[in-house]
Amino acid sequence: MPRSRAATRTVSNTDSFESVPVLTQAVHVAAAPEFAGSKIHLIGGEKGGVGKSVVARLLAQHFIDHNLAFTGFDTDRSHGALMRFYKDYASPVLVDRFEALDAIVESAIEHPGQRVLVDLAAQTHDPLVRWMDESGVLELSAESGVQIHYWHVMDAGRDSVDLLERLIDRFENRLQYVLVLNELRGDDFGNLERSGQFERAKALGARVVRLKHLQDAVLRKIDATDTSFWAARTMASNEGPKLGLLERQRLKMWLAHAASEIAAAGV
Repeated sequence: MPRSRAATRTVSNTDSFESVPVLTQAVHVAAAPEFAGSKIHLIGGEKGGVGKSVVARLLAQHFIDHNLAFTGFDTDRSHGALMRFYKDYASPVLVDRFEALDAIVESAIEHPGQRVLVDLAAQTHDPLVRWMDESGVLELSAESGVQIHYWHVMDAGRDSVDLLERLIDRFENRLQYVLVLNELRGDDFGNLERSGQFERAKALGARVVRLKHLQDAVLRKIDATDTSFWAARTMASNEGPKLGLLERQRLKMWLAHAASEIAAAGV
């Protein structure tokens, strides 16, 4: 038999709480459509030694593991991490040459849906900003449906907080921020929490990624053999970085946590 249809009732703002009928049937709410355009991921922090290259490597591995098409650009002239560990996916780029930096945006626009990963070396903020300003990068990206995500990698020091303030002062709400709290470089982020910049960034929609600490010896072994994170976690104990059984287990757990944090940031 066909269902009887309940009588329609209009609810007024003068009705008492008890008199309002309760919804008893599940309602399907459609999820917001996923962004289909390209995304440029700038891995910065300006300060040297905060772990920018480790974050760039983790993002590269995340894209590979999830079959997400991406192009990498490495701005470090001396020992670029993407060129060392993911050379099949990366190209060098000079930040003091506009035509070289142009390739970053052109790659994103020419290949809709692609991720563009840029590992920014220390002291590249000023030439990058000059290029963005004089080339209208933010305006062109917005017109072309390209999102620009700036990953501000931070250690526990005050310098990282000051650089975050400088970044937000410069770009305000024109970038999508990801704050990476890198516990490989200290785990007390009280300076950030007390500064007011943390809440300021989150008010602008910033996402937060916590990168847990990993035993220094494990990273040293991986770096000494120029091994990707994928190879390090899958190679036999007598190959590549020659990790011990528990060292490899610690690496796998660290990578799994990092992957969940990166996924939650919406890459």
